[in-house]
Parts: sequence; structure tokens; C-alpha cells
Amino acid sequence: MTLAAPFALSPPRATGLLRAAEVLGEAPGRLEGDLVLSHEERHLRRRLLRLSDGTEVLADLPEPARLEEGDRLLLEDGRRVRVRAASELLYVVTAGRGAPLTELAWHLGNRHFAAQIEAKRLVIPRDPVIKAMLEGLGAQVAPAVEPFRPVQGAYHGHAHG
Repeated sequence: MTLAAPFALSPPRATGLLRAAEVLGEAPGRLEGDLVLSHEERHLRRRLLRLSDGTEVLADLPEPARLEEGDRLLLEDGRRVRVRAASELLYVVTAGRGAPLTELAWHLGNRHFAAQIEAKRLVIPRDPVIKAMLEGLGAQVAPAVEPFRPVQGAYHGHAHG
């Protein structure tokens, strides 16, 4: 008779976070792998995550965090996991015959709608109501599949109250 081990091995724990801007000069051997997450999945504190190669890591951060492309989760043993933005179903918005791009961005912000703001386009999650509103304002709205990197809110990462 074979007895099962009383305890399963726990996945490595990620207890820290290093922002992309702090990663310069990273030693290649410290990188464990890639973690590809959608915009919604990049908001976390404690969750079991699966890396691109299938390895599991337990995120156990001291407080909720919004992970961005290029950030690193720091494993307890010193290794690092690179965060990548997954491709998502989005709309690309450009100014058409109506409102300029800045006004279109204002309408999205007024609705607290996440947007990736670039010089000549806005990128937003697919939402038929928002699409109809933007087209009503004269915007051109086209479907796209790409990583979504929206602008952070004014209070992101800052205490307020």
C-alpha cells in the first residue's frame, strides 16, 4: 500500500512588486518567466496565477496592486516573474467628421471608462453603448485585438481620503 504525501508542495509565493521603471539592468538569471494577464486580471492582491509555461505562483501581496506591462512580481527566493498585458477584444477610436480626439477622451473620462490614450487614437474595451455614443459624436470606431494599457487614474498608487 502506497501512502500519499500528507502535504502537497506549495507553489512559490510572490510577496513583492517591482515596477517596470525600476527594472533597468536586471540580471537575466533572476527572471522566472512571464505572466500574461488581461487588464481586469492585473488587479490583484492574493491569487493563484499560472505562468506562460504552466508553472503556478501564488501572488500574496501586502496590499491590492494594479500590475502593468513590464512590472515584476518578486518571489520569496529572489526570482522574478515578468508581467505582460494579454491581447484583448478592444475598439480603436479615431476622430472622424465630428468631435476632436480630446473631446472624445473627455466623454470617456466623464463616464469613468478605461481608455488607453495615444496621440492619434484611443483604445477602449468593447462596449456597444459606448461605441454608439462615440459614433454619434462622429468618431470612427474599429474592432481590434491587442494588449490593453489604459491610463492610470489620478489617485492610482496614492493615498487619499
